[in-house]
Amino acid sequence: MKPREAPNDEAAQDDWFEPPPSEQDDTIQHSLFGEILDWMLAPLLLLWPMSIAITYLVAKGIANQPFDHALEDSVTMLTQQVKQPGGQYFSQQPERTGRTARDFLRGDDIDTVYYLIVGQDGGYVAGDRDLPPPLDPERYRSGVVLFRSDTIHGTPVRVAFSYLDMPASASGEEPRRALVQVAETLEKRAQLANEIIKGVILPQFIILPIVLALVWFALARGLSPLAQLQERIRARPPDDLSPIETDQVPEEITPLVGSLNDMLARLSLSIDMQKRFIADAAHQMKTPLAGMRMQSELALRQTDHNEIHRSLMQLAKSSESATRLVNQLLALARAENQPQAGTAFQPIDLNELARGVVHDWVQTSFAQQIDLGFEQPPYPIMISGNAMMLRELLGNLIDNALRYTPSGGSVTVRVRSTLDLAILEVEDTGPGIPQAERLHVFERFYRILGSNADGSGLGLAIVREIAQQHGAEVDIFNNPRAQSPKLPGTLLRLSIALLLPDAPEPDDISYG
Repeated sequence: MKPREAPNDEAAQDDWFEPPPSEQDDTIQHSLFGEILDWMLAPLLLLWPMSIAITYLVAKGIANQPFDHALEDSVTMLTQQVKQPGGQYFSQQPERTGRTARDFLRGDDIDTVYYLIVGQDGGYVAGDRDLPPPLDPERYRSGVVLFRSDTIHGTPVRVAFSYLDMPASASGEEPRRALVQVAETLEKRAQLANEIIKGVILPQFIILPIVLALVWFALARGLSPLAQLQERIRARPPDDLSPIETDQVPEEITPLVGSLNDMLARLSLSIDMQKRFIADAAHQMKTPLAGMRMQSELALRQTDHNEIHRSLMQLAKSSESATRLVNQLLALARAENQPQAGTAFQPIDLNELARGVVHDWVQTSFAQQIDLGFEQPPYPIMISGNAMMLRELLGNLIDNALRYTPSGGSVTVRVRSTLDLAILEVEDTGPGIPQAERLHVFERFYRILGSNADGSGLGLAIVREIAQQHGAEVDIFNNPRAQSPKLPGTLLRLSIALLLPDAPEPDDISYG
């Protein structure tokens, strides 16, 4: 028995994961040239049959005019032959009037001509008896040649007719009217209309391809600046992020080029920030790594256990500093490259968030013998933000306060609100930040000269970046509760919009 072949898994997967037609249509790349060409040619090809139909109607109207004039002349000629001596209608034609008049009216062998002369009472005088009379004769005036379309023997004809008032034969007798009709089949009219159509349509068959070629050439010529712009962009070096010149760009493409220049400016700024970040990080990492290497080499050369222990203690301290620096660098990179930060915002109770962060730093404050306190109002303060980033912000503020506050001092985290703002404050009893330094402390790796506390200078840079993403403001003041002139302390205040502005009336305290 022959074994069955296993199905092709890749083919089955391709069939299984084939997107629906709607999704395939969304991924089809459309051509601007083709779109414009379609929108230009579709109306042209749609209007062309309509123009043919309109031309045919106009041609029929033009063809009817000369033949209608000929029929009018025939009716006028026959009405001149009609007399009424003795009260009887007759024609001045000799005997066998019908045959002679028909021979006179027939001008060619293409169309058949019919005529009929009848009295007001419907009495036959001369002509073809089968020619139908006009309907509702009372509404037609006498002495006027009129036209209508009719049929005779199932053949469509064009009929010219006129009523002729005849004088009464005796006094007191009402005047009588004679009816004169001349009809003609439509063969010559159709031939003339067809000749007019041919004269109009045949040149269009020659002109239309020329028009299409000119449209194609005009579109290719009009879209050539796009190809030139494409070549200019492709010819740029990979590191050239300078704006694209708009002097050689058509006016319609200028907004697109402007948007592209804005994107290039943002990309250049982002790349510069990344380069500066990498350079700063590499520079800052040299010191702790060099210290760790020196301490490890020193420990390897020592034979005294106390010296080895001291070297290992320094190595542990250096590794702790390096770890903290790396964590802050990662936090700063995460804060600067948070994509669409506003879309990840959620309602947050600032009281609960601040209380949790303060709780995480209690053990550190005990180890440094610093009183870490927390103050909050009795009502929730709701804001919109990213909880993880805000915890990082407050953690850096508390870390800075604990590092620069001497033992025996105090650090207080306070949450309050104004009518439309949520206020987060961190105050300490440390040496404070001089007025001239307050604009620089938010720069990366910036540290105040003469400060003895360990740090990398990244904490407040992270705070500023996260605050900007949340639309918040960070201000620096002296601690209004400081008691020592030598330790004026620092008050860092974060102001962020309230999510619920109808909170209970708060205590609006102003510092600074």
